[in-house]
Amino acid sequence: MIALAIALPIAVPIVAILLYFFVPASATWVHLRETVLLEYIGNTVALLLCVACVTALVGVGCAWLTATKEFPGRHVFAWVLILPLAAPAYVVAYAYGDLFANLAQVQSWIQEVTVSDLRLPSIRSLPGAALVLGFTLYPYVYLLAYNAFAEQAAPMTEAARTLGLTPRRVFFKITLPHARPAIAGGLALALMETAADFGVVEFFGVPTLTNGIFRTWYAMGEHQAAMQLAGWLFAIVVLLVVLERIARRGLHANPVSRNAPGVRTRLRGWRSLIAVVCCALPLLFGLAIPVLVLLRHAIETGDPTFGMQFLDYVLNTVSVATITAILAVIFSVCLTYAARLQGDRAILRLGVRTATLGYAIPGMVLAIGVLGPLTSIDRTFAMWVQSTFDVNIGLIMTGSAAALVFVYLARFLTVSFNSVEGGMARIHPNYDDAARSLGTKPIRTLSRVHLPLLTPALLTAFLLVFVDVVKELPATLILRPFNFETLATRTYRLASDERIAEASTAALLILLVGLVPTIVLAAQRFGLRRSKLLQV
Repeated sequence: MIALAIALPIAVPIVAILLYFFVPASATWVHLRETVLLEYIGNTVALLLCVACVTALVGVGCAWLTATKEFPGRHVFAWVLILPLAAPAYVVAYAYGDLFANLAQVQSWIQEVTVSDLRLPSIRSLPGAALVLGFTLYPYVYLLAYNAFAEQAAPMTEAARTLGLTPRRVFFKITLPHARPAIAGGLALALMETAADFGVVEFFGVPTLTNGIFRTWYAMGEHQAAMQLAGWLFAIVVLLVVLERIARRGLHANPVSRNAPGVRTRLRGWRSLIAVVCCALPLLFGLAIPVLVLLRHAIETGDPTFGMQFLDYVLNTVSVATITAILAVIFSVCLTYAARLQGDRAILRLGVRTATLGYAIPGMVLAIGVLGPLTSIDRTFAMWVQSTFDVNIGLIMTGSAAALVFVYLARFLTVSFNSVEGGMARIHPNYDDAARSLGTKPIRTLSRVHLPLLTPALLTAFLLVFVDVVKELPATLILRPFNFETLATRTYRLASDERIAEASTAALLILLVGLVPTIVLAAQRFGLRRSKLLQV
């Protein structure tokens, strides 16, 4: 029952979106369908394909180098390559938009002096958006591909080499196919984030479905047409999930007799230099350049409201992020412990799967889908209170930050659940059996046995959800109460007015906050310790 109680509210926006597929077409929807719908879908699919190419090339290439080769700095690159995951894609887009604006001035000067027709490529385009998203989302692919390459058994490649296969054929015939399910999983996560992106495509002027939904909702005031556009975006995300499931077939393989990891091949000379450059470029483009651009603006200009008013943005952000993270951890513990006690029940598995579906759904879709049902509930409850107690309480959910917390929770509960579930899986069932033999009730076993052992996983879950909420933009723009600014909306509002220098303060703070769980993730995955900081 706990799993169903948690899953039901999350299913509401999904059902609301799907129901709009059966609503009679309005004049606005007919106009959108005949004029821009194909463009929105085409640009969205093209962006997904381009981002898939960039993330696969960068993520797989860097993972293969750091997992299977030995070269100068490999032990450092192995974990710092995930750091661009801390940078929200829209923050990186704002930095590059400003950088290329300055380069455009240089181009004009060169044309005037040399009378040359030199033209630099425009970053504000679909390829530019794909590059920005690719260099910030490749760590999803890198992390999973690194695991796959590092854990491959050496006898497979040794047997292939004894049969006369060249290193290139070994890579394409054995190494890459063995890692295919992991790469597919990483690509699916990166593409889901791409489909959900609004900040990058809006700033670069790329008409995708998320951009169209926001314009239809706010500029045109057509909520029904926006819901129907959201339905198309949801369909694309579902297709991505299905394709990911298909690509993950064959994840399990029969173990070999000597399941030992392969020995890294040492690269020398120009080959080691190429490896260093290949690993350094993603860090340069995905993190270093944007940070330097924003840092320069923050020092020279910065946010004009820096002080008490800026503190309000920070407090708003921290408050909703903290509340959401705490609730997410509590709900995750409830779900994982219920699954541990009664994991064989079909209704429980359905509830858990539904409750953790939200991460696959763009925040904008969830926000639009939940707004209608929440408004109806709010109005019904307000009318009941007015008629019963003669008190006008207004709109409780949709008129406050509660709606924001609800959508954040629906979207990021999966992140918390995965962390807590992993921690719970490492607790041996014998602990439960021993507690049960002593007559301890399940709730007491949870509080006295499981929660102390789960402390690291709970902390990780809290940090990951906290940072995801801090970075979330589209859902916040749609559902935030009047005059409720967060760091994300402050950054967006200034950047959309081309005030990048003033937006740099909030953008840098978001990025710095995002570095905290990213470093924690690196420490967990690569076993960083003070005494082993440079060893993997």
